[in-house]
Amino acid sequence: MSGSRPFSIRRRLLVWLLVATAVFGALALVDTWREAKRMATALADRVLAGSALVIAERASLDQDGMIAIEIPYGALEMLSSAAEDRVFYRVDGPPGRLVTGYGDLPVAQAVPGGDPGFADGSFRGEPVRVATLARAASTGIDEVPFTVTVAETTGAREELTRTILMRSALRLGLMMLGAALIVGIAVTVSLRPLSRLSEAIATRSPDDLSPVETPVPSEVRGLVGAINGFMLRLKSALDGLRNFTGNAGHQLRTPLAVVRTQLALAARAGTLAEAQSAAAKGDAAVAHAERILAQLLLLAKVDAAAGRAPDVIDLAGFARDLTAEQIPAAAEAGIDLGFESGFAGPLPVRAEPLLLGEALANLISNAIRHTGRGAMVTIRVRAEGAEAVLEVEDDGPGIPAEARAAVTGRFARGETQGQGMGLGLPVVEEIARLFGGRLSLHPGAGGRGLCARIAFPIAD
Repeated sequence: MSGSRPFSIRRRLLVWLLVATAVFGALALVDTWREAKRMATALADRVLAGSALVIAERASLDQDGMIAIEIPYGALEMLSSAAEDRVFYRVDGPPGRLVTGYGDLPVAQAVPGGDPGFADGSFRGEPVRVATLARAASTGIDEVPFTVTVAETTGAREELTRTILMRSALRLGLMMLGAALIVGIAVTVSLRPLSRLSEAIATRSPDDLSPVETPVPSEVRGLVGAINGFMLRLKSALDGLRNFTGNAGHQLRTPLAVVRTQLALAARAGTLAEAQSAAAKGDAAVAHAERILAQLLLLAKVDAAAGRAPDVIDLAGFARDLTAEQIPAAAEAGIDLGFESGFAGPLPVRAEPLLLGEALANLISNAIRHTGRGAMVTIRVRAEGAEAVLEVEDDGPGIPAEARAAVTGRFARGETQGQGMGLGLPVVEEIARLFGGRLSLHPGAGGRGLCARIAFPIAD
């Protein structure tokens, strides 16, 4: 449509790239956020566990057998961070008696003598990460269990997570911009062959329909092949049109001149008989021009069919059916028309049925027109090696050996009984060549008459 926005490969590639990168980048950022949070939590847990362990190692029993502990400054100093997190602790002895610290600090589940237990909680309105270590102090006879709980606000952990996430987002954004720039340059460079192809076609003269030889990428070779195929078909059509107009102008000039002459004679005729004679000659000239026009149109069809893939047909059955259609016309002309097949079963060839039918009908028509009444015409189909042979043989006057090569040229006429136009055998030869066959002329049986033979390659 004329009002639609021009299609741009570069724009579409950039849009698809950016959209796809944004989608996958968002998924990558989500995964990065989860991994950063996990790493920050693992790091905080390791520090909390170390602090709890240092405090637990300072635990002892007083003279009353109760837990006594002195909180070392280093155990809390190792939890200090740039985020200025707050640190809390508590130590509990049996049975749940608070030894020191914050009594309302949440406690995580811990296995006595095992690894610390960790939990996320809230203390005094702030989110905290809690680590609890369960140990026991020995009296030499008995053991007194106690737990050490250390907690820290989560500011440092969240700041670390945000830092990792922002750095990943920055790298992803730079990657998207770089990819867009690279794709833009790559597409521009990759599309240069298309620009050269466009220039090569645009600068051609209107009469130059030769194949395009401009080097193009493999992805565009199909397009160039389609353009070359179209130009080949266009060239065939134009050649056919030129041949048709040239031949028509040359061949129809004489019959039309005869028609005008006879019309003038009829207008000046003094008697009815003279006028009727002139009208009859003019009618014969019109009929002759009609036959010439029909043959020229057939030649145009042959030219237009060049380059099209033909169908596979059974030559034996096709020739048999067409011979049967021509028998009434042959009988009216006093010709004995028959068919012989020296091949059992179908004989496949590649040909366009309409054009092959015209070629065979031309051969039969020539034989009927030039042999005379009482003659015999035989249509024969057989196989010779890898070729299917179609023959039309008659016992008429034939064509002299020195004239056989000339009669296949357009508008060449042999010295025969009938009136020809010099187009029958040339049409047959061009149709045979179109389907990979060849036309040859030979003497008939016993050296009498003419045998027109077309050999086609047998189709797979």
